[in-house]
Amino acid sequence: METLSDKPNKIKVVFQPSGKSALVAPGTLVLDAAVQAGVPLDTPCGGQGRCGRCLVRVESGNVFRPQNPHLTAKQVDEGWILSCITQVVGELVVTVPLPKEREKIVVQTAATRKAAAVRCEFPRLPAVRRVYLELPRPSLEDNAGDLERLKRALANTQGIKDVDVVLPIMRTLSRTLREADWKVTITLDTHDKGGVPRLIDVQAGEKKGQLWGAAIDIGTTNVWVDLVDLISGRSAGRASMLNRQVPRGEDVISRIIYSQRDGGLDELRQLVLSAINDLVAELAVGSKIDAREIQSMVVAGNTTMAHFFLGMPARTIREEPYVPGAIFFPVYTAAELGIKINPYASVYTVPAVAAYVGGDISAGAISSCIFRSDKLTLFLDVGTNGEIVMGGADWMTTCACSAGPAFEGAGMRFGVRAAKGAIEDVTINTSTLEPTIRVIGDAEPVGICGSGLISALAEMLLTGVVDRSGRMNVARLQEKARNGKSRARVGDHGVEYVLAWAGETSIGEDIVLTEVDINNLIRTKAAIYAGIAVMARNVGVPLENVEEVLIGGSFGQHINVEKAIQIGLLPDLPWDRFKFLGNTSLSGAYNILMSKHARAQVEEVVGKMTYFELVADASFMDEFTAAMFLPHTEMNRFPSVAALLGDRHESSGTP
Repeated sequence: METLSDKPNKIKVVFQPSGKSALVAPGTLVLDAAVQAGVPLDTPCGGQGRCGRCLVRVESGNVFRPQNPHLTAKQVDEGWILSCITQVVGELVVTVPLPKEREKIVVQTAATRKAAAVRCEFPRLPAVRRVYLELPRPSLEDNAGDLERLKRALANTQGIKDVDVVLPIMRTLSRTLREADWKVTITLDTHDKGGVPRLIDVQAGEKKGQLWGAAIDIGTTNVWVDLVDLISGRSAGRASMLNRQVPRGEDVISRIIYSQRDGGLDELRQLVLSAINDLVAELAVGSKIDAREIQSMVVAGNTTMAHFFLGMPARTIREEPYVPGAIFFPVYTAAELGIKINPYASVYTVPAVAAYVGGDISAGAISSCIFRSDKLTLFLDVGTNGEIVMGGADWMTTCACSAGPAFEGAGMRFGVRAAKGAIEDVTINTSTLEPTIRVIGDAEPVGICGSGLISALAEMLLTGVVDRSGRMNVARLQEKARNGKSRARVGDHGVEYVLAWAGETSIGEDIVLTEVDINNLIRTKAAIYAGIAVMARNVGVPLENVEEVLIGGSFGQHINVEKAIQIGLLPDLPWDRFKFLGNTSLSGAYNILMSKHARAQVEEVVGKMTYFELVADASFMDEFTAAMFLPHTEMNRFPSVAALLGDRHESSGTP
């Protein structure tokens, strides 16, 4: 880029495709040149460089362009700039994209910043395998029993010296072998490490093609199933639904209490089993297979969900000293658990670390590859609980904090899941305090999801709609009222800010964010940040030394790092240190399903992690209290946010 010195007094800027132009002084913002030329450009954030929507592309000429996270390196190379922060240096020709093209670029930028990392690679070695055998017919000279004949063929062709056979298959083996003319495909299960394989299926003839398995993530809020071909490793499809236990409690503590009611535990187990079975059936129909063809299953979930899945009481998880019934769980068959796949298929439940760091985090440690990292890494899974792992290849520590379901939309006045119709991004104009929203699926809004809540709160802070304690500046908002309608008002639930008027929504009522909602968000972000800060101090590592931050969980697919830092949810680190991994629990379950090496690794990782109980750490409450401001009581921990706020935070009446 050229410098701004030694330039002519007036520079011509031409805007295509309109051909309109303006003569401007060197250093003029491209946005101001557009205004002078009569070319409209969208600036939902009021020209503060926060929304990324005033995009134009430089066709020729020179500009001075500061770094901005709303443009990827590829987009910069293609000539895209944000007109509100880019200065004119020389004669310039720019193209103004159509609104649809601009929105496409904005979405691509967000997707690039949140691109999932490559799965951690393991040698492909599923616990089940298929073997085709041609057995010699019995004769007077060779009158070995049918089972012995099958075992002999296995030993001769596969080096497998012994095999267990479940009783129902044993009862039909003789008939099956004869009807198949002694040519069969058998499926062996080797889930018992170093033990004798189990014969779990016998089919006539040579069977080729897919061998099916299923990876399961039982989340507190959602249940996910991934149907996988164990031979190719390809997913045939994923499906999810709301965990049917949610009406019995939005968090694990509520559900543990419910489980202690008469019949409560069995009800919770049946609710999650029905969800898994329905999702499995849905995917099986979509792949045109019988669900009984699924020969293996791996289940990951937090410690409480694992207990409920297995029908184990979880009362001791919530009582000091917070001891679960088990950390390593035995392998059971699908029939024993009531799962409607091959009844003899093994179901492996991923081991937990502690009462509040479960198999979802163990699986996440596997899929994120933190156990192989030579960098100081922070791994976060933000959901109803906030689980944190810090370390790398040499050591790992972990803890959990009760974040609550706010970032998953639960407990919020208009909170919804991240699905079509959910507000996922909010920008507030600095001058007018009017919001611009982006909705998943480009539909009329029905509510606001976690990413939308974070961006809305960050924008409200940066524009002065709320102060650092989360209180709304009602008087200022009412000064900006349009057509007698103020975005701020006192509603049935207290002071609230209107994100979308009833006529703009598909639910026929205003979508608002209340001060109660904001307080819940602040409490949630404070718990997570406090957990991170306490862990870093306990291991003697300054947060600024963290080289990589890996964010897992379904929520991690939608979070905006810039906004999360601005509200104090994430530490103030360079954006390029953050990576989004998606549903790491499901990915880890997939890894374990596909590889016995991954299964051995997850059990080693569980034994390697050092667990900190935050409840027993006296400093946690101090950190939590300090984090109950936006972004934090100590602004020096968030220098990038302090720079954006300027001196306003010093006069806001909060620390």
